[in-house]
Amino acid sequence: MKNPEDPRHNARLIVLQTLFQESYRESENIDSQQFTDLDLVEIDEISVFDTDLATKLKEGVKKENVKINELIARFAPQWPINQIKKVDLQILRIAVFEGFIGGLTPPKVAIDEAIELAKEFGGETSDKFIGGVLGAIYEERKKKRSEA
Repeated sequence: MKNPEDPRHNARLIVLQTLFQESYRESENIDSQQFTDLDLVEIDEISVFDTDLATKLKEGVKKENVKINELIARFAPQWPINQIKKVDLQILRIAVFEGFIGGLTPPKVAIDEAIELAKEFGGETSDKFIGGVLGAIYEERKKKRSEA
């Protein structure tokens, strides 16, 4: 479990909840009030979060959604995007953008953070699934760099 006072972890937590609620509302065609970052901070009893990171992650995941989904589909071919649990998918999207597309943090940090979120919010095997997909992306990127 991460330190509850880690502003970067808390930013990822807020982004995960925001992206999840948006995807859920879209897939279920629900027209309801959406929680803002400030609502989530209050609900989660978060004292501090990195607003800059949260903004970059939310905007980046939305902007690069097609590219992110293509990477996930390529490295999890047995799991079509629409069959991945919604929370696991959002965790993957955040980590893929943060560590591999947006370069906001080193890939290993993004992977570790995604696994922590999966343990906290996902199912029994979510952390293994997410770690496997992200680990495969990482290994391919590492291989390509060594060949270059």
